[in-house]
Formats: sequence, structure tokens, C-alpha cells
Amino acid sequence: MVLLSIQTLPYSCSTLNNYTFYRQSQRGCVSIRCGIAEASGEPAPLGQKTKYNDGLFEKAFMTLFARKMEKYGASKIDNSDEMKKKGWFDYDYDSFVDVSRKVMQGRSRLQQQQVVREVLMSMLPPGAPAQFRKLFPPTKWAAEFNAAITVPFFFWLVGPSEVVEVEVDGGKQKSGVHIKKCRYLENSGCVGMCVNMCKIPTQDFFTNEFGLPLTMNPNFEDMSCEMVYGQVPPPFEEDPVSKQPCYANICTIANPSSNVCPKLSAN
Repeated sequence: MVLLSIQTLPYSCSTLNNYTFYRQSQRGCVSIRCGIAEASGEPAPLGQKTKYNDGLFEKAFMTLFARKMEKYGASKIDNSDEMKKKGWFDYDYDSFVDVSRKVMQGRSRLQQQQVVREVLMSMLPPGAPAQFRKLFPPTKWAAEFNAAITVPFFFWLVGPSEVVEVEVDGGKQKSGVHIKKCRYLENSGCVGMCVNMCKIPTQDFFTNEFGLPLTMNPNFEDMSCEMVYGQVPPPFEEDPVSKQPCYANICTIANPSSNVCPKLSAN
């Protein structure tokens, strides 16, 4: 989660930009500022890498995830003294993505997804999924609440996003999250990593472990993504991502001759 600074401001909250999360208090407006560093306040155009100002909170989460992932890729990750000496704030986003890439190599699509599931489960206290199901049954309110907290708490992972209205089971609700340009996808440049290490395991985790359906729809044309809480995801074979080709020009492990990203096959 990206929480670079918290401060009390003497002026109206309405003057803050789109990437400042805030709440009213008796003393004024308490803001939590996000770490995007582009002068425009928006993600960089497609083909350019968005700049971020990652602080201690962000790096702590990057380190936590990277260290958890390293345990599953020990045979593929350099365990030199330099790697072992890395402290909590020595990891950056590139380190996190690099660990993810090494974990992916040599594993099937299902094995990659299982690793992510185990990493996520290892971060939860015993009984957490059952408690989540009690607190957040699959209702409109639960879907909208989880969409709202996704925006600030997952900024460090996916970049700037906003809650949007979506249609679920024929009704309108504000349980959608539009990710403007996914940080994970633009840094990895890999379709397989997006699908196997993020989309499918995240969908599965919320839908099957937490009992709150979630569908993620990445747009590989502009690297945006839409998350829809409350919507049951389709089977992988019926999902458009299953036919997605590689990013031939930017993915370091791409197979340009294949019509579909090889990492999306079952093997």
C-alpha cells in the first residue's frame, strides 16, 4: 500500500488532486499521498515506464512479497551473499518483479498459480478466510466496500486506480476498480506473468477462499485493467486472456512465433 505521508491540511478536501486519499476530521483534512512521480499525475504513455516515488511502506510490502516468493524459487534465484544481505528496505519494485519472473520459469500455468495462492495464504493469520466470509458475505455492500479499499491499499502493486460503476447480475453498483495502467504489467511486460501470477490467482483467492466473487479484465492494448467485485469469473478456457499473444517487443521471454503466449498453456 502506498502511504507516503499523512498530514493535516487547513483547506478543503475538494482542492486535492485525484491521487490523494483523504478523510475529514475536526482539524481539517487528513491526506494520504500516493507515490506516482509523473509531473502530469497520470501514468506514463504506453511504451514508457511510469515513475514512482516509493517510500518505506511500499518497499516493506515489496520486500515481504519478494521474500515469500523467493522461497518457492530458491533453485532459480541467486542465493549469493549479496542477496542474503538485502535488508527490508533494499528491495524495489524491479526486484519484486524479477523474483516473480524467476518463480514463473520452469513451472506450468497451474503451478505458477498455486505458488501465488500459497504465498497469499502464508500472509494470513489462521482462520482468516472464514472470518472474511463472515464479515463480507457476497453482497452488494461487501463488493463495493472491497472495491473502495482496493484503490488505496493496492496502489503500490498496480498503480493509480479509481472506483467505477459496473453491472453485476443485471444491476448497477460501484464495485468496479479501473486500474489506469497496471504497474505489474508494465514493469514485467509479460502476458503470462499478468495472467498466471496476478489475474487468475487473485480471482481464485477472492472467489474460492474468501467467498467474494472477483473478475479481473486486463486490457493488453493500453495495460489498464478492470476489477469487478461480485462478478463470478469465467472458466479459463472461456476467458479472452487465454488466447492472448506475447508482448513480442518488450517481454524478455516472449515467443514471437506463437499465436498465444506459451506461458498460458497448461504445461
